[in-house]
Amino acid sequence: MTKIACIGEVMIELSLQTAETAQIGIAGDTYNTAVYLAHLLKGRAEVHYVTVLGQDAFSDRILAHMQTHGIAQDCVARHPTKTPGLYAIETDDQGERRFSYWRSDSAARTLFGPECTIDLNILSQFDLVYVSGISLAILPPALRYALLEALIYYKARGGVVAYDSNHRPKLWESPEIARETNAVMWDFATLALPSVDDEMHIFNDADASDVIARLCKHGPRVGALKQGQLGPYDLEQGTAQTYGGAKNVVDSTAAGDSFNAGFLAGYIAGASVGERLIQAHDLAAQVVQHRGAILPDTELVRLVKR
Repeated sequence: MTKIACIGEVMIELSLQTAETAQIGIAGDTYNTAVYLAHLLKGRAEVHYVTVLGQDAFSDRILAHMQTHGIAQDCVARHPTKTPGLYAIETDDQGERRFSYWRSDSAARTLFGPECTIDLNILSQFDLVYVSGISLAILPPALRYALLEALIYYKARGGVVAYDSNHRPKLWESPEIARETNAVMWDFATLALPSVDDEMHIFNDADASDVIARLCKHGPRVGALKQGQLGPYDLEQGTAQTYGGAKNVVDSTAAGDSFNAGFLAGYIAGASVGERLIQAHDLAAQVVQHRGAILPDTELVRLVKR
C-alpha cells in the first residue's frame, strides 16, 4: 500500500456566515489535500499528516477530525505549551475569499526542531511526500533549510516529492527568500502543482507563458499549472485543458488544495494524464460550491464511490 506524507500546518477555521456568526472547521492547505486524498484513495493508500499540535482542546478536536477522515496520526507531535493557529475566511459575492490569520506562534512552527519529537528521518518510510510553500514558509530558516536538504536526499533515494508553491507573502522573511526557496524546490520536485497567480507573484513573471517556460526549462515536468476557471495547463504534455467551470461558486477556499488531491490520487492510481486533470478539476469545481475548505460528509462519501 502506498504511504503518503503531507507536511504542514492544520488550523482552526472560522468561516464567517454573517457579521455576527461563524462556522468552526478544521483546515490548512496541505491538510485539506490530505483529507481529500484519504477519501479518494481509501483502501489503496495510507495518508499521514506531519505536523505539531498542542495539548489543548482544539488540538484534540483536530486529532478527532483526522481520525474521522482516515488520516494517520503517528507523525503528529504535541507541544507542551503552544497551540494551533487560527484563521478566518470572508467571501465576496463572487466567492472570492479574504483571510485573516493568527498563527505567528503556532505549534506547527516547531516542526522538526529541537522541541519536536519527530525528526526528518521519518521521510524515508514514505513513497510520496507532499509539501507546499506554506509548509516551508512557517518554519524558521534553519529548519526550513534542513527540510529542503532532507527532501533533496529523499528524492535522490527514489522518493516522489510533490510541491505546490502556495504563496502567502506575509509568512516569508522577504520576497527574495521566497523566490530563492521556491527556485530550489522547482529544481528537484517530482510533481509540480503550482498556481499561475502565485508563480507570477513570486517570480515577477509577466504572464502564464513566462511561468510555463520557467517551470519547464529543465525539460518536461509532470504536473499541472492551475489557472482557475481557465482550466489547468498540462506541464507534461505542454497543452492547455478547458473544462466546464463550477455552476455556483460560493467559496473558493481549498480549490487548489482539492485540485492537488485529485491530481495526486490519479497519479498514485496510475491514471492517464487526462484522467488526472479531469478528476482534479471536477473535485475543485465541486469544493468551491460549498463554504469552507472541506466538503460536507455526504459529499465526501461520494468521492470514495467514484
